Amino acid sequence: MRTPMNDLLAFDFPVFAFSHCRDVVAAVTNAGGFGCLGAVAHLPQDLEFDLDWIEGQLRPGGQYGVDLLMPSKFEGSSEGGLARQDMRSRIPPEHWAFLDHLLAKYDVPPLPDEAPGEKVQRAGLQVDPKAMAPLVDIALAHRTRLLVSALGTPPAWLVEKAHAQDIVVGALAGTVKHAEAHAAAGVDFVIAQGTEAGGHTGEISTLVLVPQVVDAVAPLPVLAAGGIANGRQVAASLALGAAGVWCGSIWLGTEEGESTDAERARFLQASSGDTVRTRSFTGKPCRVLRSGWTEAWDAESAPATLPMPLQSMLVARSRRRISRVAHQPDAAAVQLLSPFIGQVVGMIDQVKPTRRVLAEMIDEFVEAIERLDSAVAGE
Repeated sequence: MRTPMNDLLAFDFPVFAFSHCRDVVAAVTNAGGFGCLGAVAHLPQDLEFDLDWIEGQLRPGGQYGVDLLMPSKFEGSSEGGLARQDMRSRIPPEHWAFLDHLLAKYDVPPLPDEAPGEKVQRAGLQVDPKAMAPLVDIALAHRTRLLVSALGTPPAWLVEKAHAQDIVVGALAGTVKHAEAHAAAGVDFVIAQGTEAGGHTGEISTLVLVPQVVDAVAPLPVLAAGGIANGRQVAASLALGAAGVWCGSIWLGTEEGESTDAERARFLQASSGDTVRTRSFTGKPCRVLRSGWTEAWDAESAPATLPMPLQSMLVARSRRRISRVAHQPDAAAVQLLSPFIGQVVGMIDQVKPTRRVLAEMIDEFVEAIERLDSAVAGE
C-alpha cells in the first residue's frame, strides 16, 4: 500500500518500529516495515557498531532510522549542558538514602566490585547538545535515512545537517502545540503520540490527538502512536487521517526484543491497566509497568523527583542492581521491575518473532479494511 510517507521513505507497509534493539530494527525493515533504532543510551562506539550491523543485515533497498532525545529544557540547558560530575553533585544526599532504603527492603544486593583498574563505560541518558552531537555525526556518516526526536523539537542545526544529506527528520508530539512547533522547525513529518504509549508520553489519548495534529500540521504527514499493536488499530489510525503508525511497546514482547526473560514474564501476566505514568526514571513523565518501584516513588514519604537528566543519573545504578538479580528464583527484586511499556502490554499474550508480529498486523489490517468496504457497500 502507499501513503504520503512513501514520498519520504521506502517501505511496503506503513508500520514504523521504534526499538532499542538492532535485531528488531532490521527484522521490521526486512519484513516490509521501517525500523528505527533508539540510540539515546548508546556510546558513540556502540552506535557505530550497531549501525554497521544493521546495514549488513538489511535487504537491498531496506532503510532504517535513528531516534534520539532532544529536549529544550533539562538541568544545565541554560549553560549548554554540564559535565557529568557537575550534574552528579546536584543530586541531594536524601535521594541516595531513599534508594538505599528501597533496595534494602527488597533484598537487592550491591553490584559486584569492578576489577582493579577496570573502567566500565556507560552512556547514560544523552540529552544535551554536547553529548548528542557525536551520535548525530555517526548517524549522518551512515546510511541512515531518518532522524527522529522522541522528546523535544529538533534544533535548527540538526534539521539543516540532515536535509543537506537528504535525510528525513521527524518528531514526536503529545500536544497540538508541540506538533506545531515541530512543523515550524522544518520537520518532514510529525508523530502524534497518545498517552497510551510507553516511555515519555503526554496526557491526551491517541484517538483524540491524532486528528487534531493532522489538521494542525497539514499538509505534513502524520504518524499515529500510542496503543497501536494490531492491524485493526492501524486501520483506525489511517481512518483518523494518519499516514502510518509508530509502534514501540509491541516489540518488547518479541523474541528479538531487548526485554529480559523476567520482564517478558511480567508482560505476559499484565493487563492494560497495569501501567502508570511516572517521573521516577528520567524526571519527565514516562509510562512504565506498575511495580513496587513506582509505588514507592508515589508515596508521600518519597523525595520529589529531579529534573532530567539528574533523575536518570540517580536511578541508573539501582536499576542495574535490580535487573541483575530479578531473574533469580524467589527474588524479591522482581517486584521492582518497571520496564518502559505502554498499555498494549495487555495485548502481549505470547512471545513471537518480530516478523510474525508484523505479518499478523498486516493480515488483520487487510481484514479490517475489507470489513469496512463491505459495510460501506451495504453487503
